[in-house]
Amino acid sequence: MTTISIIGSGNMATAIGTRAANHGHTVELMSRDTTKAQAAADQIGHGATVGTYGATPAGDIVFLAVLYQGAVDVVRHYGDALAGKILLDITNPFNGDASGVVTTPGNSVSQQIAAVAPGAAHVVKAFNTIFGGVIGENKPMDAFFAGDDAEAKARVSAFLESLDMRALDAGPLEMAHALEWAGILLVGVANNGAGFDIALGAKAP
Repeated sequence: MTTISIIGSGNMATAIGTRAANHGHTVELMSRDTTKAQAAADQIGHGATVGTYGATPAGDIVFLAVLYQGAVDVVRHYGDALAGKILLDITNPFNGDASGVVTTPGNSVSQQIAAVAPGAAHVVKAFNTIFGGVIGENKPMDAFFAGDDAEAKARVSAFLESLDMRALDAGPLEMAHALEWAGILLVGVANNGAGFDIALGAKAP
């Protein structure tokens, strides 16, 4: 098993941390709001800890579980502390009414993060197409991801599989923009009768 660090202390951070901890991984939370981070760590249990915001994360896989508007600034703030880490971007850059995204092809949040991350860090897009409540149910599901570095993607794939998720590689990091739109698709289906306890999946006929 591995150690993961989660920058953020909201619902997605708690859901991912809980699922990871339940599958034997060690979880560190890092947040500007240490009180909220400690509350999330207490909820996760299994020895989850709170790290110092801006310090070198304990985990080799670092989740960016923050609002998309602040993701790039967070990576800038951490700077070289993220060198050598796999940065998992889970953000969804939805517009105001969740009818589209504010990014454009070639300029996904993941690509913006990669542009400011230390050269030795590798960005992978994942988890943005799964609702936090569904993650928390701890049921088998499909998880789509995208990234440029083969070794980083192999490690993310193994991590996803360890959480009882089927890891589905969507291709290079430029596919992150398509995954951002997949997040919109999921919300649209949920809002139009399917409810928020669903997940996207891929199935052969």
